[in-house]
Amino acid sequence: MSLTALLVDGLTVRFGSFHAIDDLSLAIDYGEVRAVIGPNGAGKTTLLDVISGITRPKQGRVLFDGREDITGRSEAAIARAGIRRKFQKPSVFEGLTVRQHIAIGAGTGFRRGPEGPALEDRIGEVLETVGLADQAGRLAGELGHGQKQWLEIGMVLASDPRVLMLDEPVAGLTDEETARTAALVRALNRPDRAIVVVEHDMDFVERIADKVTVLHEGRTLFEGPMDKVRADAGVVDVYLGR
Repeated sequence: MSLTALLVDGLTVRFGSFHAIDDLSLAIDYGEVRAVIGPNGAGKTTLLDVISGITRPKQGRVLFDGREDITGRSEAAIARAGIRRKFQKPSVFEGLTVRQHIAIGAGTGFRRGPEGPALEDRIGEVLETVGLADQAGRLAGELGHGQKQWLEIGMVLASDPRVLMLDEPVAGLTDEETARTAALVRALNRPDRAIVVVEHDMDFVERIADKVTVLHEGRTLFEGPMDKVRADAGVVDVYLGR
């Protein structure tokens, strides 16, 4: 297996005259939790949109597994390849049970989904992992905000992704829920998976990230461990100091 899960090479995205991403290059390895931070409008969500096939870049490319060019592929094809994403706002099916959500997630994997006893085992394993085993029979509409966030993580986890992208997973969560989510993200890390997290909560980022990429005006401002990020004058000036 290639060490590099995602290679972003010379990516540029424009919306009219606005450069959302400006000749951005970065590499994310398997076994790594990478946080992407920066002020509003820095290009964080746009980067996830390009990787997941929602937005087409003006130039540049995204390589998956170090060699497979996924630039311009459909969202469905990219998801089937093993790149899955949890969006910022939970969008669960209010009338379906927690268990049904995980079953749906398991059926959208990049390999053929499990069936029969294997499917039941997979659902049970994911529910335990995200801490919702005791909620399996509840309707998703009855869950609290934090539980809905974990359910969405469970849905993407059920497909056994090689790259897991989480967009602001602790937005609106209590301190206790945030701590639990940090423990969950660390538990999901493994040698054959890369995790990419976009987040504004710096304490959360410090708990989960192996490396942090700071974006500013569509470019990399700084990259390194969180203690070095906090100490960088440029990052403090454009982001952390605000």
